[in-house]
Amino acid sequence: MTTQPPPLAGVTVVAVEQAVAAPFATRQLADLGARVIKVERVDGGDFARDYDTAAGGLASHFVWCNRGKESVALDLKDPRGLDVVRRLVADADVFVQNLAHGAAARLGLDAATLCAAHPRLVAVDISGYGSTGPYADQRAYDMLVQCEAGLVSVTGTPEQPVKAGIPAADIAAAMYAFSGVLAALLRRGTTGRGGPVEVSMLEALVEWMGHPLHHAMHGGTPPARTGLAHAVIAPYDAYATADGGRVLLSVQNDREWRRLAERVLGRPELGTDPAFATNAARVANRERTDGLVADALGALTADGALARLTDAGIACARLRDVREVAGHPQLAARRRWREVGTPVGPLRAPLPPITLPGGDTAGMGDVPALGQHTGSVLRAVGMTDDEIAALRRDGVVA
Repeated sequence: MTTQPPPLAGVTVVAVEQAVAAPFATRQLADLGARVIKVERVDGGDFARDYDTAAGGLASHFVWCNRGKESVALDLKDPRGLDVVRRLVADADVFVQNLAHGAAARLGLDAATLCAAHPRLVAVDISGYGSTGPYADQRAYDMLVQCEAGLVSVTGTPEQPVKAGIPAADIAAAMYAFSGVLAALLRRGTTGRGGPVEVSMLEALVEWMGHPLHHAMHGGTPPARTGLAHAVIAPYDAYATADGGRVLLSVQNDREWRRLAERVLGRPELGTDPAFATNAARVANRERTDGLVADALGALTADGALARLTDAGIACARLRDVREVAGHPQLAARRRWREVGTPVGPLRAPLPPITLPGGDTAGMGDVPALGQHTGSVLRAVGMTDDEIAALRRDGVVA
């Protein structure tokens, strides 16, 4: 089989980035073969490096979002450090930044300024709320944007709204920045021109609000928070099993209910009982419906419940914790785990979900130490070792 080069081989990305939104976007580009030069502060680098030490002494966020990149530590407040970035951008295909609102413009690193100087460049501004409007200057941490976008209002239990357990606003913005870069590069291949790309966390997450948003806007009521249950379908929830597990099932239509009643509950008469025969009736009698399912599954082990539900053709799943996901048999069978090099040794990571012809095309390069590539990158833009040494002495680079 002929090995194909990575799709983004030959594409150079310069990123002045921090936290999650921009780093996760550029990691996607790195996984597809782009060279990603990550510009970090000299005094500690990307602050996500210090979020925790859970990944063998490294921060889990940083390990997740920064593999396959070259780290260059620069003081952008010093004109000499800023000049290095400008040299890098002059030879780059893509520039990405998610600095605080206004900071990139003050440095001349906003997308509009850079694209005016370099017409082939694709330059991406990622922000919390966008470049204009009354919220442009607001701090935009993930949890805050989840609240402003309404995600928290539809997540949780009737008694308690909760934020998503992953940084959903950051991830949404990252994936739109990633797809925006790919679209802009495709357009450049036709027109020869790059151009600015703008993505805000709020607008990305509002798009992901999908059916709850349209349901509420167009005459419905906002969906109720129902925990693991479904607001308009029953039974649809997680149920305890005899061995302490929890199994989630979803009955999507009345035919499935009849199969569930006969082959899992052992009560075929419930399939035609007016109190349960239709979804509307089951929702109206949700407590009784859930009680019937809970009694039946509570007498089985999790494995036994899943087997019986699967045999009956009922959609079901095991409620897994994060450690169990790391040992998921489906991921193991599909060989979806690899080891990534880091400053503390190899760490396990899942393959990216995009699978292209040619098999394992994801680069999954090493997670860099702070400033690990400063010297090599500066030499590549024409600096001598003496010049680099002088910048190190002055604290401009690290």
